[in-house]
Parts: sequence; C-alpha cells; structure tokens
Amino acid sequence: MTDAVIRLARPDDADSLGALGRQTFVDTFVTGFGIPYPAADLEAFLDASFAPETSLKRIVDPDCALWVADRDGELLAFANVGPCTLPHPEARPSHMELRRLYVAKAAQGLGLGTKLLALSLDWMQARSDGPLWIGVWSGNEKARRLYAAHGFEKAGEYDYPVGAWMDREFILRRETKRQPGGKS
Repeated sequence: MTDAVIRLARPDDADSLGALGRQTFVDTFVTGFGIPYPAADLEAFLDASFAPETSLKRIVDPDCALWVADRDGELLAFANVGPCTLPHPEARPSHMELRRLYVAKAAQGLGLGTKLLALSLDWMQARSDGPLWIGVWSGNEKARRLYAAHGFEKAGEYDYPVGAWMDREFILRRETKRQPGGKS
C-alpha cells in the first residue's frame, strides 16, 4: 500500500467524494458526538450535501478548490475552500472560507488533515482580500483548538441546518496580512 497523495479532485471523484463526506459526517457527528438528529432530517441533509451531483458542482466550481487525499484509488480525506458564505456582518464573498475538512475515521492520525489544512490556508491567503473564515460545530473542541492554533478566533455564532434540526455553529475568523495590490 502506498502513501496517500493529495491532489485536486476530479469529476470522476464525485461518487467517492460524496460517499466519503456522508460517512465521515455520520462517524463524526452521529456516532462520535452523539448528536440525536431525527432520522428524516439527517437523511435529507446527507442526500442534499453529499449527492454525487453536489460533489461534482463543488469539484468544477472555478471559484473554489477541493483537494482529496487518495491512496491507491481510495479517498481518505478532503478539504473544500471558496468564497465566504458564512452569515457574519463583516464576511464578504471576496473573503475565503474553509467550508469542509473531513478525514475518514480509518485515516485519522495519518497527518492528512494537517496537510489539507495547510494547503487550504495557503490557497485562501493568496486569494482573500480580507480575513479567512471557518464555521465549526460549537461542540467540536478538538477542531476549535486546531483552528485556534492556526490563528482563528471566534467571531460569531449561527444556526446551521441539518434538515429541520439546527446545530449551533461558531464562526471563526483569522485576520490576514495585506499585500500590495489589495490581496492578502
């Protein structure tokens, strides 16, 4: 077995990416954190968020980037970044957001999340004309500590819908250094 290779996602990854996202969400939030999502809400969310068509739209969006960690054709992790969509009064689409950083349960501890985060931060930093943003579930202290170690601070809160269920999310922001020409 070879080491995982981090690369940009391709259209032919859409099915595998959707399956990875779906399973990782369940492993993390349902099994891991024990959030009691009603079955219908969870299914509606998973179907909308991780359908192959949804994954394909994310892959081909020219304003975004989506990387995968691929080991012998098996996707183990992914990161998705793009223009900020978080509901914060200071957030702008010209600011960049880490939208998802998911690592399969079996691949945790391999350093893939750290590599994907570094790649994501570099990409966002080069394209943002303001702060970088992340939304994270309020109960995910491990993720919040990781992002804090990379300079992110809590800037707000909002309700994130999982079907009709609402998760309390924290909005994290990291200020960027301005470069000549307006880009960070």
